[in-house]
Amino acid sequence: MKYIKTKRLILRDWQDSDIHPFIKMNQDPDVRRYFPSKLSEEDSKNFVREAQKDIEDRGFGLFAIERRDNGAFIGFAGMQVLEENGPFRLEFLPCIEIGWRLSKRNWNQGFATEAALGVLKFSERHTDIKEIYALAAQKNRPSINVMEKIGMKKIGEISHPLVEDGHSLKPHIVYKMTI
Repeated sequence: MKYIKTKRLILRDWQDSDIHPFIKMNQDPDVRRYFPSKLSEEDSKNFVREAQKDIEDRGFGLFAIERRDNGAFIGFAGMQVLEENGPFRLEFLPCIEIGWRLSKRNWNQGFATEAALGVLKFSERHTDIKEIYALAAQKNRPSINVMEKIGMKKIGEISHPLVEDGHSLKPHIVYKMTI
């Protein structure tokens, strides 16, 4: 099912044909530069299954992104629920987090911003979500730029609870917006 259409993108359900390029994307050290490690093939498959289950159960989630001009899968964008009883122990939980990840050849073309704006418009029209959060490693300037372009404001800094102490990616920035 197609959920969001923008000028250049379609955000939709995950398809079996997305799995191989998604695995490849998550093995790219540049794509995973702001994460502690690459994702294994099995972890990538689990991500897809969980993302699709969230979409089916909630009506929103981390959607697969397809380019309208060539039909290519290029990554994901969407929203996910961060639960109080999940792996995070943060003061603002539970919350809705917006996120995105694109294959390297689709960087620096405005796709992440376009997809995120589409997600926000979808949220306004189809959900009762009032606040959206975003987290990024302090070093992740590309994602921080997208957060700022879509109108989010920095509200604080955290030590990411799932990143080991002393790791350069432990310091994270928290952004928020009210819809």
